[in-house]
Amino acid sequence: MAETTGGFSSLGLERESAALELSSLTMSEALEIGGIALGIGIERGFPIAIEVHLGSWIVFHASLPGSEPKNDSWIARKARVVLATGNSTMLERVWAEEAELDWYEFKGLPEDSYAIHGGGVPLNVKGLGHVGTLLISGLPQVDDHLLCVEVISEFLARKGELQ
Repeated sequence: MAETTGGFSSLGLERESAALELSSLTMSEALEIGGIALGIGIERGFPIAIEVHLGSWIVFHASLPGSEPKNDSWIARKARVVLATGNSTMLERVWAEEAELDWYEFKGLPEDSYAIHGGGVPLNVKGLGHVGTLLISGLPQVDDHLLCVEVISEFLARKGELQ
C-alpha cells in the first residue's frame, strides 16, 4: 500500500465524512459554520482564509491576519474539486495516492484550476448529499483538513448531533 499524505486512508476519510453528515444546512447554519471557523482561527492566531459555500454560492468569507491573496486561489481550486467529486479534497488526494495514479490526468482536470490539497470538505445533508462546502487555506494541507473536521464537529456538537 502506498504511503499517503497525513497517513490517512480513503476508507477512514469516507467514514469521517459519514460521521460529519448534517441534518440540514440553511443560510444561518452555513454562517454559523463560518463563524466557528473564524473564532477558532482568531483564537489560535491562524493565518487562514475561510469560505463556506451553499452549492457554488459563497455565503461566508474571511481572511485572517497573515493570510495572503493566494489563499483565495487555493480555496477556489479546492472548491472545484469538492463540486466535481462530492468528496473532500483530502479524500481525493489519498485515493489517488493509494491507487498510485496522477489524479489530474485520471480525471482530465487541470492542476491550475483544481487542487487536491486538504482543506475542502463537503457539507453533506442526510437524504440530500452535497449541499455546501467548507474551505480553509493557509495551514499545511493536513492541518487545513483537520481544522475543517474540527469546525464541523463543533457545529454538530452545538446542535447535539455529534455522532
